[in-house]
Amino acid sequence: MSKGLTWRFSLIALFIIVSLLYLTPTLVSPLPSWWSGVLPKDKIHLGLDLQGGTHLVLDVETQKAVEGTLDLIGTDLEDVFNSKTLRYKKIGRIGGDRVGMTFYDKGTAEAAQKLIKDKYPNMELVPPYDDGGFVSIQLKMGDKEIQERKDRAVAQALETIRNRIDQFGVSEPVIAREGQTHIVVQLPGIKDPKRAIELIGRTARLEFKLVDETVNAATATPGTIPEDDEILVEKRTDPTTGAVTETPLVVKKKAMITGDLLTDAQVRIDSQFNQPYVAIEFNSTGARLFDQVTAANVGKRFAIVLDNTIYSAPVIRERISGGSAQISGSFTEKEASDLAIVLRAGSLPAPVDIVQNLTVGPSLGQDSINKGLIAGLVGVALVVIFMAIYYKMAGLVADFGMVLNVLYLMGALAALGATLTLPGIAAIVLLIGMSVDSNVLIFERIREEQRLGKPPKAALDSGYDKAFLTIMDSHVTTLITAAVLFQFGTGPVKGFAVSLSLGVIINLFTALVGTKAIFDFALLRLRVKRLSI
Repeated sequence: MSKGLTWRFSLIALFIIVSLLYLTPTLVSPLPSWWSGVLPKDKIHLGLDLQGGTHLVLDVETQKAVEGTLDLIGTDLEDVFNSKTLRYKKIGRIGGDRVGMTFYDKGTAEAAQKLIKDKYPNMELVPPYDDGGFVSIQLKMGDKEIQERKDRAVAQALETIRNRIDQFGVSEPVIAREGQTHIVVQLPGIKDPKRAIELIGRTARLEFKLVDETVNAATATPGTIPEDDEILVEKRTDPTTGAVTETPLVVKKKAMITGDLLTDAQVRIDSQFNQPYVAIEFNSTGARLFDQVTAANVGKRFAIVLDNTIYSAPVIRERISGGSAQISGSFTEKEASDLAIVLRAGSLPAPVDIVQNLTVGPSLGQDSINKGLIAGLVGVALVVIFMAIYYKMAGLVADFGMVLNVLYLMGALAALGATLTLPGIAAIVLLIGMSVDSNVLIFERIREEQRLGKPPKAALDSGYDKAFLTIMDSHVTTLITAAVLFQFGTGPVKGFAVSLSLGVIINLFTALVGTKAIFDFALLRLRVKRLSI
């Protein structure tokens, strides 16, 4: 055998062995005990349409993100004015695009105006105006900045949801942006969709607020409490009866510390009461603030608020240094675990609404697999029969190349950890047709060369050479299409694009190298006088 044939057959054999190695975990279950070390262990993952699971479409309330940004600007300006000893009557958000500030005199308003220009140069400042004996200023967010903030909110929500799902332990989730404000989430094989939905949709804004104990919470109403206070509810669940009690508390609106300053959150078990709690760690800024706040408020109650619900409101017994704290309540272990997940992953920049919730049952997925397999097998059988009848022995070589195509593709999907979807199966069936199409182009060229009286070797080489550019053109254009589908498609469309692009690359190898090697071997060793084609 010539050197050229040796390396080609070695390459074909190597790819067969590697493909079978990567396919073994998918085909053999359980794996034998000796299958360990560097040998592959991952199966081909099945998509939502084959495995079953949950499909969600979430709508991000982007306007809430803008309002949240304005609230933070208001809080920041309070700190700036206090540090500069500028007296103000009130600061707060007005509508959905501006922050209003009211001062006692014009001189203070003008001094504040200079500070605001330096602090927020990109925002529009409405000049001071008379407001019933006081002087007011408004800081307005422009339309362009509002849109940028909304876009950032969706992008941040997408990353936060991805982090939460990764920690929840879902294999091969699909999380992608769709349109201006929508996020598509697909969770294949999820066993507890309700818990997953609660985990994804929780805003998880953690705040530490001081309890205002000068107000009687039992009789307080929104109209009777001070302007800088609010009424929140502390919920407690009896672990034995499951009864939920709600206790109203009056707290300061302004958060002393927020969950943005957290670095970690872990579930722990209280050794005294054997109850789970969440231990949290602050970054250096959070640790410093926590130290200052607890030192200044010893003897006062400190409410730990998550999404406007108080989890606990302990009394600060002493100054707490080191940046560690704990959130305790009547948690189950699962509730504490979910709380730790959302705190580690970060809060959503805005609430999300679930606008579509579809559950695909595993029986429907299995039915799709069965139908997909039947379609594939019928397609393969028809192609094999047609090629063998129409192109005789050469048709059998093409059939062998087609089998190699499918084997290599499945091995590549397993090696890359790709997800097989129903459209992916359709791409495999399409690949079978493409494989045959390439060989048909080559065979027709060889036929033409044989009709011109060329010997078998010359006809074979000429046929492959003349078909080469046509095959390359068709495959490159298909690859470009697959790349566009992968870039802009979501979920199953991406699955189709992955299978298609891998199949195109593999088909180039089998059509131009694999089948050519078999023909060359037959002509060299079997001394064929005329190709059966």
